[in-house]
Amino acid sequence: MFRFGLDTALYLYLLVPVLLLALWVALRAKRRAMERFGDSRLLEQLARGVSRSGQAAKVVLLLVTVILLITALARPQFGTRVETVRREGMDIVVALDLSNSMLAEDITPNRLERAKLAVSQLIDRLEGDRIGLVAFAGEAFVQCPLTVDYAAAKLFLNAMEPDLIPVQGTDLGAALSVALDAFGQESSQYRVLVVITDGEDHEGQIDDATDRAVELGVRAFTVGFGSTEGVPIPEFDNSGRRSGFKRDADGNVITTSLDEATLIQIADRTGGAYYRASARGSELRALADEITSMTGREIEAQQVTQFEEQYQIFLGAALFLLFVEVVVPERRRLASVWKGRFR
Repeated sequence: MFRFGLDTALYLYLLVPVLLLALWVALRAKRRAMERFGDSRLLEQLARGVSRSGQAAKVVLLLVTVILLITALARPQFGTRVETVRREGMDIVVALDLSNSMLAEDITPNRLERAKLAVSQLIDRLEGDRIGLVAFAGEAFVQCPLTVDYAAAKLFLNAMEPDLIPVQGTDLGAALSVALDAFGQESSQYRVLVVITDGEDHEGQIDDATDRAVELGVRAFTVGFGSTEGVPIPEFDNSGRRSGFKRDADGNVITTSLDEATLIQIADRTGGAYYRASARGSELRALADEITSMTGREIEAQQVTQFEEQYQIFLGAALFLLFVEVVVPERRRLASVWKGRFR
């Protein structure tokens, strides 16, 4: 079977008649210039040393060389071989905290925006791995099921805001349970769970969910956002402008702080690791490095027919004709040229 790997390059064949026309125009202009120069019979006698057949041969060689170069550029392919292509990857579910406390601004611009940026950068580094998103606050749900469509995953990620979940608070147990369900029933050896939160669990259902993760063999990596010291939670009006800070029923400003102990416990029990996010973001890059360096399972194996590239044949022929074009003489031998010129 024969085909071209870059068939759009074949349009360059249109340059061949253009080049031929340009050579014809140049030859006519040369002849007219010679006719204006002097007597035609005298010029014919002076030009007897020119080889017409040599000139014609050089033109033909040049045109054939151009055709061969265009053909080589189009990447002619014939001859096939069968290869087995394997794709490896992991299943990664990211559970992102959308509680109001993630709007705290102890990390610029705030905890949530920095967390979404970190997840987006992680998605950019994936190659063949499936990614899923779970949104949680006082309750949890799957925002994006496992997919290799990274552009779609980013669209779902950008839409994750606190008002997406009507029940506020932080239920880490529910987040873990929903995330584990999102993995489905496939092999648990290559499952990774990333939990991004400030760690303030208000429900106390973490132990059961952590035990289940251990049983399923899911490694959990936890990322803590925020300061261990209490910081206020900003409040915004309907137009999106800050109107102050959240307050309790007694009018006191509500503060939020990072609970690292809970996140460390989850990571240690599941064989993962805990990372605390900082303004520089180096810890998040280290997390992405660790996840993307893990070896995944074979997701897909298929046999693909590969065509052999044969452009080198045409390129070699073109180079050979260029060499021939250089050595083809344009003039006749002098012994035959001077005979009978002067009488």
